[in-house]
Amino acid sequence: MNLLVGLGNPGDRYRDTRHNLGWEAMDWIVRAYGLSNGASRFKGLYGDGRVGRHKVGWLCPQTFMNLSGESVGAAVRFFKLEPEQIVVFHDDLDLVPGRVRMKLGGGNGGHNGLKSIQQLIGSADFFRVRLGIGRPDGRMDPAKFVLAPFKPEERALIIPRLEGIPASLPALLDGDLPGAMNQLLNK
Repeated sequence: MNLLVGLGNPGDRYRDTRHNLGWEAMDWIVRAYGLSNGASRFKGLYGDGRVGRHKVGWLCPQTFMNLSGESVGAAVRFFKLEPEQIVVFHDDLDLVPGRVRMKLGGGNGGHNGLKSIQQLIGSADFFRVRLGIGRPDGRMDPAKFVLAPFKPEERALIIPRLEGIPASLPALLDGDLPGAMNQLLNK
């Protein structure tokens, strides 16, 4: 089994903010594969189903971003998962809007959701799908920037990538990062 995790913040106030891009990616995946609707479990919304030949669970923590590891850690312990069985979808300030990168392991890049997950599962060796949101202009505080909604021109760059994520998922779950990126970019 693989655990797909979309990072974001609960509540209407945060629904369309940059920091909730991981949740948006999960919405596209759940719809594309007809995964079960989310039920309250593991301090988050949890569902399951299949992505091709892969059995998956999906999780959107409801703990707020900085405590995402509480939710992910609970699911990882329950299912006895190894870090390589986890795929985390999250916003990334270091990539421009519409840019996506996939990798296995690495640092947290100052992302508190990733930091919390790393601390509570005891490893950084999980897959990440980094969804670009860009950096704020001028002197805007990055913490305020990630909690603001996208500009229409940014949203126009992001939607095609969100649409492509479901098609890239089988290759990603096979551990084929180049194949997954190829699927994503050719969607």
